[in-house]
Order: sequence, then C-alpha cells, then structure tokens
Amino acid sequence: MTSLLVSLLLAAVPTIIAITLHEAAHGYAALAMGDDTARRAGRLSLNPLAHVDRVGTILLPGFLLIMQLLTIHRVAFMFGWAKPVPVAAWRFRNPRRGMMVVAAAGPAMNFLLAWIGALGLHIVPWLGAIPQGQSAVLLFLFYFMLANIVLGVFNLLPVPPLDGGRIVVGILPLPLAQAWARLERVGIVLVILVVFLAPAILRSAGVDFDPIRALFDAVAGPAFTLILALAGHPAAGAALLGQ
Repeated sequence: MTSLLVSLLLAAVPTIIAITLHEAAHGYAALAMGDDTARRAGRLSLNPLAHVDRVGTILLPGFLLIMQLLTIHRVAFMFGWAKPVPVAAWRFRNPRRGMMVVAAAGPAMNFLLAWIGALGLHIVPWLGAIPQGQSAVLLFLFYFMLANIVLGVFNLLPVPPLDGGRIVVGILPLPLAQAWARLERVGIVLVILVVFLAPAILRSAGVDFDPIRALFDAVAGPAFTLILALAGHPAAGAALLGQ
C-alpha cells in the first residue's frame, strides 16, 4: 500500500506542476503583450488551486492514475485540463496573432520543463550511496518529463479549444480561420470521443484503435529522446522508452 501511495505521488505531483505552469504561461504571455486580464483574475499564480478544474484537473486524472497503477502498475497515459486562463484578445495589437502566441506559450513551457527535468537526471548518480533515493528521484524525473511532453504534444493537436487549434487559427487566412475557430464549440467533445469513446467501442469489436499511443509513438517518443539528447543524455532516450 505504501509503495502504491508513493508511486501515486511521484506521478501526480509532476502532472500538477505541468498543468499549473502550462496555464500560468498563457497568462504571462498575454500580460507581456498588454492584456492583464489573467493577472486581475488571479491566474498568474503558481498555486495549483488557482487553476483547478474539478473534473479536468482532479477527477479524470485521478481516475486514470489510480486505474493504471492498480492494473498495469505504471502510468502509461494521462489526460486532463485546467480552468481556462481568461484572455481579452481585443487588447492585443493583432488579436489573432496575439492569441496564437498565448496559445503557444503553454506547450512551450511544458517542453522547457521537460528539458529541465532531463537536466535533473545529472544529479541521480550523486545519489548512488542512497539506492532508494536514487530510484525515487529517477522515477519522479521520468514522470515529470513524461507529463510535460505528453501535455505539450497533446495540446498541439490542431483542434480548438486546444492550443494547437488556436495556433492554426492564427496562421490560416481570415475566412478559413473563422471557420476553424467555430470548432471550439464542439472541439473538446470531439477530443473525448476520439480519445476515450471510439477506442473503447472499437476495442470491444476487436479493432485496435489507440490514437494516443500512436501520437506518443510518432511524436512524443521522439520528442522525449530529443529532449534527453539536448540535456546531455544522447543514449538515454532509447533506454527509457524501451527502444
């Protein structure tokens, strides 16, 4: 029971940090471009409670964590969201481009944090005289990198209201951007259908459909390896990912 609780904490804490700083990055990016809405709403805080969405930040990630630790004894996939940071796009000099920068700030923060976590791996050998401490730190850093890379990559999917969808809106010509932005009303429903419901239904019919695993293999896995290499661990990526 104790080991399960430790594993739960080692997986939950990095996820909370990743989500909190992801959301704060949106607010700070908006502030840098002249919109202080997030600051006035108290959303520039590094206190996780300021960004909590009861379903997206607590219930769903907690359910996924517990079920994975009880069944496969490791965390292979996480999904969740925080309370959206309020942004007044009209206060930007160029509202569409401003929103694109604000959206990109979240995933950029996650990739930066993943790199910092990879740098932290350099301290693990110094804990050689404390095998349990070495193992705990290594596991924490792995989950920290995993949470940030998966959160960053997932949010770059080009579907509003995910960050990638808002980046696409900032890039497309205005008529196409307006049409794409309308997806925001149903975007999260589409994501949940594709991520959860469709795989479960197709799996029961004997069809192997796992878009998140495919995304991780195609993008997040190589990103993990690249970040490790940039942090001075050129051979660690393949070992950690079992390649």
